[in-house]
Amino acid sequence: MNINEQIDMIVQSVHSDPFAVLGAHPTKSNNNDAIVIRAFLPGVKELFVVRTDNVKKVYAATKIRQEGFFEAIAESVTEIFPYKLRATYEDDRKREFIDPYVFLPVLTDFDLHLMDEGTHYKKYEKLGAHVVTIDGIEGVFFAVWAPNAIRASVVGDFNNWDGRANPMRIRGMHGIWELFIPEMGEGDVYKFEVKGRYNDYIGTKSDPYGFYAEVRPKSASIVYNIEKYKWNDGEWIAKRRETNWLESPISTYEVHLSSWMRVPEAENRWLTYRELTEKLIPYVRDNNFTHIQLLPLTEHPLDASWGYQPVGYFAPTSRYGTPDDFMYFVDKCHENGIGVIMDWVPAHFPRDSHGLSYFDGTALYEHADPRKGEHRDWGTLIFNYGRNEVQNFLLANALFWVDKYHLDGLRVDAVASMLYLDYSRKPGDWIPNQYGGNENLEAVAFLKRFNEVVHGYHPGVMTIAEESTAWPMVSRPTYIGGLGFSLKWNMGWMHDILLYFQKDPVHRRFHHNNLTFALLYAFTENFVNVFSHDEVVYLKRSMLDKMPGDLWQKFSNLRLLFAYMYAQPGKKLMFMGSEFGQWKEWNFDTSLDWHLLDYEPHQKLLRFVRDLNALYKNEKPLYEVDFSHHGFEWIDFSDYQNSLISFIRKGKDPDDIMVCAFNFTPVPRLNYRIGVPVGGYYKEMLNSDADIYWGGNVGNWGGFYADNVWWQGRPHSLSLQLPPLGAVFLKPIKQ
Repeated sequence: MNINEQIDMIVQSVHSDPFAVLGAHPTKSNNNDAIVIRAFLPGVKELFVVRTDNVKKVYAATKIRQEGFFEAIAESVTEIFPYKLRATYEDDRKREFIDPYVFLPVLTDFDLHLMDEGTHYKKYEKLGAHVVTIDGIEGVFFAVWAPNAIRASVVGDFNNWDGRANPMRIRGMHGIWELFIPEMGEGDVYKFEVKGRYNDYIGTKSDPYGFYAEVRPKSASIVYNIEKYKWNDGEWIAKRRETNWLESPISTYEVHLSSWMRVPEAENRWLTYRELTEKLIPYVRDNNFTHIQLLPLTEHPLDASWGYQPVGYFAPTSRYGTPDDFMYFVDKCHENGIGVIMDWVPAHFPRDSHGLSYFDGTALYEHADPRKGEHRDWGTLIFNYGRNEVQNFLLANALFWVDKYHLDGLRVDAVASMLYLDYSRKPGDWIPNQYGGNENLEAVAFLKRFNEVVHGYHPGVMTIAEESTAWPMVSRPTYIGGLGFSLKWNMGWMHDILLYFQKDPVHRRFHHNNLTFALLYAFTENFVNVFSHDEVVYLKRSMLDKMPGDLWQKFSNLRLLFAYMYAQPGKKLMFMGSEFGQWKEWNFDTSLDWHLLDYEPHQKLLRFVRDLNALYKNEKPLYEVDFSHHGFEWIDFSDYQNSLISFIRKGKDPDDIMVCAFNFTPVPRLNYRIGVPVGGYYKEMLNSDADIYWGGNVGNWGGFYADNVWWQGRPHSLSLQLPPLGAVFLKPIKQ
């Protein structure tokens, strides 16, 4: 192909290797050695090449294509020299800049090999936009994966969003395009324009690896240097690495940042990351939660998706501030002894045209066949987990949040939808796997690899599955056939318990098994007992409003429910607002009703949750052996006629116990005897009916000695005063 044909391809914006034409190249002029400098600058009417070496010389460039293609000849010059381009635009604006087309490739062959293989776990350090210095010149290096494109360009304000102006170079057969643009820097707005090989496709895409983005409805990426923040949580990270979280207290406060609290006097705006640092962190700390779990913070275009339809997988949403601001928030959480977990969404992504969908004119990140590539219910697209590059994208993303933002855990959303090919599909609308089954083998392999990689690179970081089916061994290691998650949400327990508590107490004796059934499978997984955001929306009512009875009974029932959750084996999670008795359903677009804390019942409910968390954190029997039958022993689960239950929780030291008794009716049960394993003094550690919690103060006088009376197969017994709709926790104290 001769040079004129190649110039035509540049002008037509279809040349996949612009460096072969643009920039400085040795040539012949009048049979003498010379250097030719070529530039394609649409909108420029006059161009000069200005040498920046010791030879002070300027070469006038000739416009050889009306579209803006220029060529300058440096006669009798044998070596390429440094230079700048001095351009005058049609509007008489002048600009002098370094030519991007004089730099060598940046990505190494080893980088490209690992990307092909799907094992470049720090891919985010190579693709995307990075502020770098090359040959002493500061600028931004861009790289994007678009294997089915015939041209990829960087576009932005700096080139008037013209995709012809800054085409990138393709790196062999790897599908990676790259370009270093000198003198660009942090804060510059950009996208990638991708021209597909088929159907005349041209897409203007946000950077899949972009670190920062414009606030919706704008959708461009913003160059950002995420390496400049100075962390102060080294002690926390070191301790986390050595912590066995399965034997530690985990009481999680689940938060949607834009609706936790707002600023009504400033047009009801959201709090920023910095403001949340000052308000949310002390609130969580003072109420004795151990962790904050954030609904997805990855950049997303639609507020109503709550973050569960992400576009910018590597960008914390700019709704609340910059990446540094979010790092500061996490840093301060760690400084206050609070872990940070974030919801992570590898199950699907939205169809927004600036996002991952149809990225290079083909189904690149998703499956082409809608029977595998579409979530019918959600209107979203499913990742192609069988493709190395897509797996690598997701694996690198998971590591990114732990590596760069120091997150302590990832809660993986909608795992069930990933595991089953026929998830929420009608017969004939899905494709069986190679063995004829409905298991998504590629997604299973991906989830196992995800857990191996995260735990391998970052010991002490938790992975948590939201998985609603009976898929076996979700939270068991991959080397024994499990999926490898640290923990699994106990959706079955949540469903059964809420179903029970919404019954009028007079009918509860007919549903006693709802209280006890979960203990049949409680130790098959590492469960988290959850009352999540999904349970307080879509006409399900708030946690307080679910409770039956009058006002006093509603509050008593809710305290009883929380006490039962904290006494049960498993870690804990509570959605924001439940802790003080939010009356209204959660609305993503408004603040919680903080004014309710002006009223005594809500104040005292919050105090109960605070004290419950403190007791939980301080008492090993309540958390140390959550995932084995050695940590739990029934005293009596058979008294369904009176709707009463009692059991013992044990620490690793079997003599370290907590006796828990529950009355699920509004009738006080006085002198109710239960058997206990040891004699001596039993201190009442918690009474949900205490006056300080807005209860009736029916209790056990702070504690008493066990009777030497055999009961329920045990050598000692307690004659308890069980409060109405109440729970009591008692602990034998050595004297």
